[in-house]
Amino acid sequence: MPHVIVKLYAGRSEQEKQNLADAIVEAVKAALKSDEKSISVGIGDVKPEDWAEKVYRPAVLEQRDKLYKAPGYNPFG
Repeated sequence: MPHVIVKLYAGRSEQEKQNLADAIVEAVKAALKSDEKSISVGIGDVKPEDWAEKVYRPAVLEQRDKLYKAPGYNPFG
């Protein structure tokens, strides 16, 4: 039962988010041989000024052992 959570800078259209969710579902189906009915995708908007503390620190810095693709930036320097 894969559930994928995506955090994005606020401002993407509902169509862009739906397109992303559809692409993620297709990628999960291909990579994990999952049935579409078992896959869910959540997308959360985050204000750019909140990104470092609400996303980067808790999801990247504090969970490096769970990252399979780390970002190439660090907002803290």
